[in-house]
Amino acid sequence: MMKIAYLTLGCKLNYAETSTYERLLGRAGFEAVPWNSGEADAYLVNTCSVTEHSDKKGRNLVRKLHRLSPSAPIFVAGCSAQLRRDAYCALEGVVRVFSADEKACVAPQVEAYLKGQHPAESGPDMKAAVPDGEVSPCLMFPAYSGKERTRSFLKVQDGCDYKCHYCTVPYARGESRNAPIAQLVEMAREIAAGGTRELVITGVNTGDFGKTTGESFLDLLKALEEVEGIERYRISSIEPNLLTEAIIDWIAGTSRKFLPHFHIPLQSGCDTILEAMGRRYRTADFRKKIQYIREKLGPEVFLGIDVIVGFPGESEADFEATYHFLEEEIRPAFIHIFPYSRRPGTPAATMKNQVQDSVKTERVRRLEELCRRLQLCKSQGALRHRQDGTTRPLATGCTDALSG
Repeated sequence: MMKIAYLTLGCKLNYAETSTYERLLGRAGFEAVPWNSGEADAYLVNTCSVTEHSDKKGRNLVRKLHRLSPSAPIFVAGCSAQLRRDAYCALEGVVRVFSADEKACVAPQVEAYLKGQHPAESGPDMKAAVPDGEVSPCLMFPAYSGKERTRSFLKVQDGCDYKCHYCTVPYARGESRNAPIAQLVEMAREIAAGGTRELVITGVNTGDFGKTTGESFLDLLKALEEVEGIERYRISSIEPNLLTEAIIDWIAGTSRKFLPHFHIPLQSGCDTILEAMGRRYRTADFRKKIQYIREKLGPEVFLGIDVIVGFPGESEADFEATYHFLEEEIRPAFIHIFPYSRRPGTPAATMKNQVQDSVKTERVRRLEELCRRLQLCKSQGALRHRQDGTTRPLATGCTDALSG
């Protein structure tokens, strides 16, 4: 039995996709082994491109694997592979780089190559028809993570049509698209049959679900609610404008399984910066949405917030506006903080007044300190709430579900 090591960088979607590749190749007779065991006959690396550091990390990982086992072929997929195809094709040991359009081809083509059913691909032949930085319209590749974690990530949507000015994801993953509800319900049943009891619904722009099939995100939630065996659901990152009052009302009033847990990207608490980022809301809209969530779900609601610091043109006053908006008005349980990373090909990369790295580092430090204070307050509040006696499951303390 040939052995494959799987390595994943980046977000929940990548973990779901890698787990699906592993599951499919396992059915074809390949054994999964740890990457550093020295037993791998081949490697499959799923890359990330959310920051410049992510791109470098992916390439360095491939180099490390080749040094570890020079004779083992390396297959590369993921966002960095899509956007930096030529760079990966040039690395020693790499025999195949898969584009974003080829996710459904990964397992069968890896199987075919390792079973000697076609020769090694190199040079121009290794490059798919799609050039760097472009993704043609393609079908959704449904995926879910397996038992490597206590909960499963169910990928329900892929791609994004928003094209915020700092982000390469729309170029790496293509247009917004989704699988049909019926197929996703069947996948949730498979997950439940495997013994997993908690499921995280994830996507690139999760709340945009329905572009392909004409269904709605709320319809999906209601269908998943009826899956026997899944006891708890969480919604992964969802845009504030797509987290509708109807969704909030249903979770607050009807659902028995969806936890009061929301991971909502803010990115900036300054309207000037939000406009420069190309975001589709302003602080007044965000404030109103958070107020509505708390009004409907009460003190047990868990709010995780994404923030980018050091966006081009962000002054000290702009940052202070974000800091005070979080501290005094939003008061989330968790802040997921990103220093702005200049990504080639995005509008923000050519903007004037790029912020120095040292300034970004200091702003990250200040928000991390604020996050620790807010987490302490949330934990103390949750303890008091439990002592008062509550029957609804609490989502407090689930910051690991926000990572990525």
